[in-house]
Amino acid sequence: MVGMVKTFPGVKALRGVTVELAKGEILALLGENGAGKSTLIKILAGAFQPDTGDIFVDGQQLKMQGPSDSRNAGIAVIHQEFALVAGLSASENIFLAKPLQTYSFIHLQQEYVKAKELLDKLGADFDPRTPCRLLSVAQMQLVEIAKALSDKASILVLDEPTAALTPRETSRLFILLDQLKKSGMGIIYVSHRLDEVFQIADRMQVLRDGAEVATTAANATTQTQIIKWMVGRDIEQSGVSKKEVGGKVTFSAKGLTNGVKVKNVSLEIREGEILGLTGLVGSGRTEVARILAGADIPEKGEISIEGRKLNLRSVSEAIGQGIFLLTEDRKNQGLFLERPVHENFSIASLFRFAYFGMINKAREIKAFLSHKDSMGIRVSSPLIRVGNLSGGNQQKVLLARWLERKGRVFLLDEPTRGVDVGAKEEIYLLLRKLAAEGNAILLISSELPEVLALSDRILVMHEGQIKGEIKDVGNATQEQIMELAIQ
Repeated sequence: MVGMVKTFPGVKALRGVTVELAKGEILALLGENGAGKSTLIKILAGAFQPDTGDIFVDGQQLKMQGPSDSRNAGIAVIHQEFALVAGLSASENIFLAKPLQTYSFIHLQQEYVKAKELLDKLGADFDPRTPCRLLSVAQMQLVEIAKALSDKASILVLDEPTAALTPRETSRLFILLDQLKKSGMGIIYVSHRLDEVFQIADRMQVLRDGAEVATTAANATTQTQIIKWMVGRDIEQSGVSKKEVGGKVTFSAKGLTNGVKVKNVSLEIREGEILGLTGLVGSGRTEVARILAGADIPEKGEISIEGRKLNLRSVSEAIGQGIFLLTEDRKNQGLFLERPVHENFSIASLFRFAYFGMINKAREIKAFLSHKDSMGIRVSSPLIRVGNLSGGNQQKVLLARWLERKGRVFLLDEPTRGVDVGAKEEIYLLLRKLAAEGNAILLISSELPEVLALSDRILVMHEGQIKGEIKDVGNATQEQIMELAIQ
């Protein structure tokens, strides 16, 4: 890719960026959200057309008018957002673009066999005939990876491929990527997880504000330097600074049970406390959050707020009690991507802006702008689509939504997933501020450094049960958590 320039209304997304990729190489493409990485990927996938710039593969200039031209050129792109048909099986999704067929007859059994071979290589533990709507986030990610591999591409682009994978699944992926690299495939790897990048990449290219800042061999730099290039300033990394939380119990659950996913789970969160809840993908963390937020009704168990028992039958009832869930899947379950920022912000507090059935838009925007400034939300106008914002700014909009509603209990499921390092630190500061104001926070995260840095106490889940509690978080280790998580 040579001299890529791309402009959107009011934003110059790319400023003459050049990217070179050799056969048998893994290039890490790094930068904060909004740096231009996603725009580059979409151009390479044929989804966007650059204003100026050229693309060459094996010395041949490409004229890409759409995604099919990209695939035909041997380029496979795995986007951060899933491109799966929920009603079709995993195997049907894998071969959707190029079905195994004779004339008009599709060989579903052949697709199943080949899909199973691909998924087995990735360490998948589910039947390829399973409809994608029944798969977990981690399992759907594996289907996306298998779909790209089925095209036998010479160039593979992965955008945050491990965001929903367990450490074991991530290790398997890295082994596979190393094999693909040795076979001559060129790989562009986009991730905010710098520890992973240093494990897998041969070279690193850093973008900031749509322009190239630096390109370097992976063994010739450090995480500190990469972060400085990404954000244009030094970032003070979150240290473990714990407090004694001795206030009254704000929120509690006792004996929550819901099938095999949640088994006799009990927890308490005190005023001003951040309670960490962690475990491997599939351990039941998200299912617990859904029960606490009224999205699922448990078979057994009690939920109380400030000593008062609740009988939550819906999310709206939980919201009415000041219990808010920040879902792990903000794109599909948290945001209205086609609607403007100010509407996404106000949707839970419309009663504050409505007069005789009409929304006072000016007041709505004024309220958002007050949160925008205090939370550092980077958006040119509250009238633009929320889908145009970076992941970090989308997450801040969701937090602002609940801050405006003024709750007491915040259930945060993977609050920094897909968020760059600069925005992540800003979100950490916001969570600490929420706790300091007396709110009760449940932090659900698979990123162990994050759990250790933010939590006052930690609960560890495995197969739907609480397997242990860590009170002395200041002296806890990732290994200690993992021992509990795999019991």
